[in-house]
Amino acid sequence: MNEENPKKNGFVVVDKESGWTSHDVVARTRKKLNMRKVGHSGTLDPPATGVLILGVGKATRLLKYLTELPKSYTATMVLGAETSTLDAEGEITNTQSTEGVCLKSLQEAGTQFVGEILQIPPMVSAVKVEGRRLYEIAREGKEIERKSRKVSIYELSIEKTADEDIYRISVICGSGTYIRSLVSDIARAAGTVAHVGDLRRNAIGSFNESDASPIEKISIIGMTEGLKDYSQITVDEKDAALIRVGNIFEKTHFQLQGVPEPWVFIDKQGKLLAVYKSHKGKTIKPDVVIPDDNN
Repeated sequence: MNEENPKKNGFVVVDKESGWTSHDVVARTRKKLNMRKVGHSGTLDPPATGVLILGVGKATRLLKYLTELPKSYTATMVLGAETSTLDAEGEITNTQSTEGVCLKSLQEAGTQFVGEILQIPPMVSAVKVEGRRLYEIAREGKEIERKSRKVSIYELSIEKTADEDIYRISVICGSGTYIRSLVSDIARAAGTVAHVGDLRRNAIGSFNESDASPIEKISIIGMTEGLKDYSQITVDEKDAALIRVGNIFEKTHFQLQGVPEPWVFIDKQGKLLAVYKSHKGKTIKPDVVIPDDNN
């Protein structure tokens, strides 16, 4: 395995098929690219489909920036039945009448969940509690108390489908949001219960379905392109040399006032140099530095 090959440092945008875990996708990508160093930017449930971004080679160090990007989802809300997993794969644990619940009542309930909200992770999730993942505990038939977490819902819309008691929800949200929990919470606020029928991640940041490929047709994009959602600053060779050795700069050196961080520094050839963040006072320092021979 040649992990120093510049062509094998970058990102892969996969259109994940249903039934695969995110780990399955990583394993298949390792085999296809003959690369050991592959990771993903955020778990996508096995039943879910859609955009999953992988980091390859030295780009695995940059995955945290993709994890922080907003994500877009569409899902079906199946009213009247709640399941153990909050999706169609679980066993029905609760049923409730849907009488009086309509599009308008769901839309009104949904407005309560836009903005920064508290959400309790589902028992069938990868969240760790006391060193164990929740889904491991759930497999043992146990349920434990989970702490609520702050998540951000930027946009939310609900519309009818052709099927009775099935609605479609579209969500743009921040990292760590569970759509299964959101669907359940909205239904309860509207006076019934629900679970997710199908779930698709449509986008991560500006990477959408048109950028994604099935695993058989994947290709690697460069590290600079993979960080296109962040502020990119092109520097001359003098500053590039200092950035490569992790130099700390004054913010005024690059006129960064008003430019959102983190800052992605690239050389005049478009090669990624480093990602910088604010430091003490009015200085900036590298969060990740990419050696010159790895672009």
